[in-house]
Amino acid sequence: TPAAEVKKAPASLRFVVGEKLGMTQLFDDKGNLHAVSVVKAGPCKIVRVRTQETDGYKAVAVGFGDQKESKLNKPDTGNFKKLGVTPVKHIKECRLADIAGFEAGQVIDLGSIFKPGDYVDVQDKIKGRGFAGVIKRHGFVGQPASHGASDRERAPGGLASRRSLGKVLSGQRMAGHYGFTTTTVSKIEVAKVDTVNNLIFLKGSVPGAKGTIVSVLETSKPKKHVVAAQVQKVSASKAANTKKK
Repeated sequence: TPAAEVKKAPASLRFVVGEKLGMTQLFDDKGNLHAVSVVKAGPCKIVRVRTQETDGYKAVAVGFGDQKESKLNKPDTGNFKKLGVTPVKHIKECRLADIAGFEAGQVIDLGSIFKPGDYVDVQDKIKGRGFAGVIKRHGFVGQPASHGASDRERAPGGLASRRSLGKVLSGQRMAGHYGFTTTTVSKIEVAKVDTVNNLIFLKGSVPGAKGTIVSVLETSKPKKHVVAAQVQKVSASKAANTKKK
């Protein structure tokens, strides 16, 4: 498709789906070194628009990664043909209060929705760790290693409740399946956006292992962007007041 015919999605949709590539390091303008997570977030496109009348809620389905039609089953092949979009491998929905201006086939411009200094929330499943004990799963410290109790060093201790019940209450922290649960890390700062390669660099770590699919969206916290400029103004005003004194 020629670049002139590509329809861009409205910039009000601050949501992309991408693949976690791993971590690296970046220097900022002041020469400080930061550990950043690299997410390949694009090209993402609108696959479907959910409406209140037909679906009962308002949302847009964002697709990432091309998929061969030969690997699709017949229902998925029919759905993509009905929607008039090329098949995608990963689809995630984002609910919106207003879906005006959105239509299937639009491409999300990464550079127009996220800028360096923006705060985002990243959601994905954390690494699965299988069956784990209480020390690894809940951070227990274990029991004393002295007096010959070698089998108690990683044991949880007493589990039962008071004598009148004589049973383990629901919700007791015990050994069990650990990991592979959906987790959201809030308020991660965007360090850099590479629009040519559709890469977004996020300060710090994000959930999931390398190669997993993550959702990057505008943070739900009140503070949406770094306000370093305001901090400099306040410090300058304080310095001026001290000089006057």
